[in-house]
Amino acid sequence: MSIDVNSVSLCIEDVEILKNITLKINPGELVTILGPNGSGKSSLLKIISGDMMPSKGTIFMDSTPLNKIDVKKQALKRGVMSQSQEILYDYTVREIIEMGWVYEEILENDIVIKNKCIKVAHECHIIDLLNRTFNTLSGGEQRRVHFARTLLQINHNYDKVGSRYMLLDEPTANLDLSYELKLIELLKAKSQEGIGILLIIHDLNLARKFSNKIAILNNGCLCAFGAPSDVFKSELLTEIFNLPMQVDPETLQVSYY
Repeated sequence: MSIDVNSVSLCIEDVEILKNITLKINPGELVTILGPNGSGKSSLLKIISGDMMPSKGTIFMDSTPLNKIDVKKQALKRGVMSQSQEILYDYTVREIIEMGWVYEEILENDIVIKNKCIKVAHECHIIDLLNRTFNTLSGGEQRRVHFARTLLQINHNYDKVGSRYMLLDEPTANLDLSYELKLIELLKAKSQEGIGILLIIHDLNLARKFSNKIAILNNGCLCAFGAPSDVFKSELLTEIFNLPMQVDPETLQVSYY
């Protein structure tokens, strides 16, 4: 059981966005994608989530090609949080979160959904926002609401769904430092419950601390993929990010100078 990215490439208008990417996301692992702007991180996540088709290569979800899995089954198995998700109408926070619910059985009812909504609201520290109108919230509060919706999406009858995954593109953007840390800690806890998580962030030290594996992209190429101890090398990070960096060999703490 895993999401397997096999030799995936993406070409748009004769421009190579991704070049022969191969990696794997296992249930119970938190995998982080790092790289400078324009390196192909969001495009890769969109392909893995099924929102874009690769020019070459195949995505497998639990050994089945992603394009052979119907949309509802995909929605039951993986939740996606993209960078930008505009809401045009004046929905409440509760309504936005409940939009993540995928109706699977006729026995599901409003009380079940309400209780699960309250549970994820507590987990995401937004219980006091449930009755607020979404468009009155700050950017950081809106990100936390979308994260709660994504979390609710995979909060189903797990024994029937099997392995589950969360795919998140910069979920910590616009968050205060305290909420950024709480969100990453919650993601780590969810991975330890058996959910496979693919995460795009920019904070190298957060990635080092919480990730099981790290993928580093640059110019559409996968430059490194493995455990933080295998990937975090001063020379590599300095070259990729075009900034002098020093990695402590024992703690893997990244310093900029």
